[in-house]
Formats: sequence, C-alpha cells, structure tokens
Amino acid sequence: MPTTTAALYSRPLKTWLCFGLPLGLILLLLIFPPTTLDFAISHLFYNQDQGFIGKHNFWLEDILHNRAKQAVYLLEALALVGFLASFINKAWAWLRLPLGYLVLAIGISYAVVTPLKVVTGVHCPWDLAEFGGKESYSPLLSSREPTTNPGKCWPAGHASGGFTLFALYFLFRDRRPRLAKAALVFALALGTLFSIGRIMQGAHFFSHNLWTALFDWMIALGFYHLLLYHPQAKGLTVEASEPAKIATSLE
Repeated sequence: MPTTTAALYSRPLKTWLCFGLPLGLILLLLIFPPTTLDFAISHLFYNQDQGFIGKHNFWLEDILHNRAKQAVYLLEALALVGFLASFINKAWAWLRLPLGYLVLAIGISYAVVTPLKVVTGVHCPWDLAEFGGKESYSPLLSSREPTTNPGKCWPAGHASGGFTLFALYFLFRDRRPRLAKAALVFALALGTLFSIGRIMQGAHFFSHNLWTALFDWMIALGFYHLLLYHPQAKGLTVEASEPAKIATSLE
C-alpha cells in the first residue's frame, strides 16, 4: 500500500453536520417562521416613548456598525490585494489559492445580500406599525401589502460582516486546527455581536440574522469544498507520525 503525508489531505467532512444541519435549519425556518420569537426579542429593546433603545446610540451605530463594517471591508481588500500580488511575485504564488478562496467566500457572502433584500421586500422592525412605524408585517414567503416604501431588511447585511469570517475557519481547517477553532469562535462571536446590536436598534429581527449566518456558512463551506478540500484517495495510508496533522474539528 503506498503512503503519503497527512498534510496533503483534508479530513473527511461529516456531511450530516456541515451540510445537513444548516439545510435542515433553513427548511425549518421556511416551514415554521419564528415570528413570535422575533417579536418577543425585539420588544425587549423597544418602548413606545423612546422607540428602539439603541437606534441612535453612538457605540452601536458609529462604532459597532460603521467602523466595524469598514474593518471587514479592509480585510477583504487586503485579501484581494494579496491575491493579485501573487500573480506578480512568484514567491507568493502559494498564497494564490487560499487568498482567492477568501476573496470569493467573503465577497459572495456580501454580494448576495443586497439583491435578496430588494427581491424579498421584507421590512425592518422599525418600519412596522407594532414598533411605531407605518408598515404591516408579512412573513418571508407571503405577499406584501402595497406600499411606497418596500422593505430591504432580509437577510441581515451587517451580521454578515461577522459571519463571513466562517471562511477563516475553513482556510485554516487542514493546516492549523487550533487557529481554525479560534477563527470559528471569533466569527460566531462577532456575527452574534453585530446581530444583537442591530436588533437593539430595530434594524433586524433575530431570524434575519440567523438566515445570514446560515447563508454565510453554506457559501464558505461550498467554496472550501470546491477549492481547498482534498479528500484522501482510496487505498492510500496516512503516516501517523506526520507532524502536520489534519484538523479534528467540525468534520
């Protein structure tokens, strides 16, 4: 039996966990929209006199929203510059594929948000009559009431600034498993933080952010499977002594 080194291969993905669970959640959200939960959470941050408590908060709007968004854009720009530079500097050629993966995974995650917002026409909580606005609520797959101000709030755009970093987990999964786990925790934490901030401002319901997390995970996973995932060929044996071990997380 021929042998090869573990560093050349990715550990097999557990399809039911990486693909099946997110797809199952997407199906559940479509069949059973969490409207009651959405409204209950948003009401925690709303009162009739003040409106949404975080709508004009400096830290939520200027720092957590505007500046944080710029930081993620900077990461994407750096990845793009590095990717383009890899065609000029031969010493950086080995970075071309991983940086190209980052550019695609993060870029596509952002790119799908605006068209989906326009097509779906879902209103933000702050637009709705229940929260001091003028629009009527309608679930994602239902028809919309006639309005001169169509919604543009599904899926959540700002949460994507955190959840797009799922791509970092997949980038490091097969070479730096500890760093990959840290990147996964960071992406979840940052996306959740961004989500909570926008919920407090009345910009999104809880489910809007959950949809974004699921979309970003599937996009990052899809490009990983297409570009970076290298399953071990049948009939090959991996050397147990190879120091560059494959990731043992989320397989």
